[in-house]
Amino acid sequence: MAANALDRIEKGEFFLIAGPCVIESEQLCLEVAERVSELAKRMHIPYIFKASYKKANRLSGDSFTGPGIKSGLKVLESVKEKLAVPVLTDVHETIEVDAAAAAEVLDVLQIPAFLCRQTDLLVKAAATGRWVNIKKGQFLAPEDMAKIAAKVDSKKLMLTERGSSFGYRNLVVDFRSLLIMKQTGLRVVFDATHSLQLPGGGGKVSTGQPEFIIPMAKAAAAVGIDGLFVETHPNPSGALSDAGAMLPLGKMEELLEFVLKIREASK
Repeated sequence: MAANALDRIEKGEFFLIAGPCVIESEQLCLEVAERVSELAKRMHIPYIFKASYKKANRLSGDSFTGPGIKSGLKVLESVKEKLAVPVLTDVHETIEVDAAAAAEVLDVLQIPAFLCRQTDLLVKAAATGRWVNIKKGQFLAPEDMAKIAAKVDSKKLMLTERGSSFGYRNLVVDFRSLLIMKQTGLRVVFDATHSLQLPGGGGKVSTGQPEFIIPMAKAAAAVGIDGLFVETHPNPSGALSDAGAMLPLGKMEELLEFVLKIREASK
């Protein structure tokens, strides 16, 4: 089933990447993955479960960073085996790529936005033969993502728009970037949650504007995207990371229905 979803993505089907920001527990990951997987099956779209075993980019040193790679991969393996969905997580260093690849758990390796120019990390991730999702840095022009992609010999690449820095503690999305990145011929994804982050907006932590997630996703669908990235949680206010930015799990169905209707109408 996991391989089938990736085959469908490779053939050009619209897809969804969704899950909690960080692995808080196996129970949480299974709850989110099961709910979203059911929605994706009903709506006939390939689904990739996302959760980070480690959040290396934290504003405050006492912020929750996750269970670590060993425990995190066990949780992701459980999700993959029990629900038959492909799984994605962030990698931050080449040594993490080696460990993740050796575990043969991950289907997609994600390069965090702040690391998108790290050549050794990109090359190492692509050399695994797995899909690689490269998040566009908040500091990077969309045209530059073609140069980033050219560093690796792989067509199994996703390029994700997650907003650009606009002054302090704010991000904006230039929707032209989606079309510019599509010129690479690679899969282009819109991150509907991180695009609405307010970096450092909560003092020690980043906050966000989740009330705009659905409208922004609708706009991205109208412009034309290959995939949608959403961080979601059954109780965002109680989440251990990105509590102020994630979409409530109960709103995922509404979001997907809107996006798919717009995609259909735009055809």
